Amino acid sequence: MEPNRQKYHLLLSNMAATIKRETHILDASGQSLGRLSTQIATLLRGKHKPSYQPHIDGGDFVKVTNISELNFTGKKLDQKLYHHSTRYPSGIRTEQLKNLAVDNPQKMLTQTVRLMLPATRLRTAMLKRLTVQ
Repeated sequence: MEPNRQKYHLLLSNMAATIKRETHILDASGQSLGRLSTQIATLLRGKHKPSYQPHIDGGDFVKVTNISELNFTGKKLDQKLYHHSTRYPSGIRTEQLKNLAVDNPQKMLTQTVRLMLPATRLRTAMLKRLTVQ
């Protein structure tokens, strides 16, 4: 490895070791799903810190409580659909928001936050710091 490149790797590992992570507890009662999700995504990425760098995972821990008391604006409960594919022919599965909100609100919130995070290798590490109760 080149000397400059080796120094850069040491610098990155030192920066990752000096990250101070805090724990944020958010109450979801009375908040809308999208606004809460953007708040969570910002905290998980660490964009609220002055030491933010996009290539380093410097975000904080986030705990969310009272998910069952989320507010939904307009006709979202009836009209919003979540799709995913099994990658088989005719394998598109669809779930309505009103069913997800009752059956599995944790999945609903984590899926919304997941789509707001960057689609890089850091996304899984960021999502591991999200706790939904």
